[in-house]
Amino acid sequence: MLVVEDDHDLARAVAELLEQDGFDVDLRFDGDSGLSAGLEGDYDVIVLDIMMPKRSGFRVCQDLRGAGVHTPLLMLTAKEGEWDEVEGLDVGADDFLRKPFERAVLLARLHALVRRFERGRPAPLVVGDVALDSLQRSVLAYGRAISLTPREFSLLEYLMGRVGVETPRGEILDAVWGSDFDGDHNVVEVYIGYLRRKIDVEGQPSFIRTVRGVGYTVRAR
Repeated sequence: MLVVEDDHDLARAVAELLEQDGFDVDLRFDGDSGLSAGLEGDYDVIVLDIMMPKRSGFRVCQDLRGAGVHTPLLMLTAKEGEWDEVEGLDVGADDFLRKPFERAVLLARLHALVRRFERGRPAPLVVGDVALDSLQRSVLAYGRAISLTPREFSLLEYLMGRVGVETPRGEILDAVWGSDFDGDHNVVEVYIGYLRRKIDVEGQPSFIRTVRGVGYTVRAR
């Protein structure tokens, strides 16, 4: 489980509670590090505060969903009123809990999210001879099991979820690296190259096709 909460005392108290319940817990204390962990890690549930430094919980949730991360997500807030809940659900949160909360209620909500996700788990993405399983974090390409880094996996998952769509490089960058990424924008081309070297079969067209002047797309042969 990933817990992203800027109140260190509360975060550690929640982690202790969850560890007693059998979860392994990673803690992050701001929105940017929480987003990075959510993109790189393989979690059963994410607990996400709303009011945090560097990036709000709303932005973290929106960026995770945009990158194809379907992990069940529970948002926490200390604010009153219904609009936080409306916005949280609109950006992709699965549940919502106001502070202060009872320990038993938090555990019950999290267990319910895990059960719901297991029942409604997303089907594997299959495009031609390439299959990607989001839950197992596995890729099978032309009969070969492919080992990908978390970022490579997120990029491939995003493109396979938009099969046939000619997606601009900027949209890919925002979805997979986050809208606040301030590094070299050529990183998209670099990672496309990594994927091609791992997936493609010599003598056959690349699975990921370059659309000149636009970006990239994947299509079944």
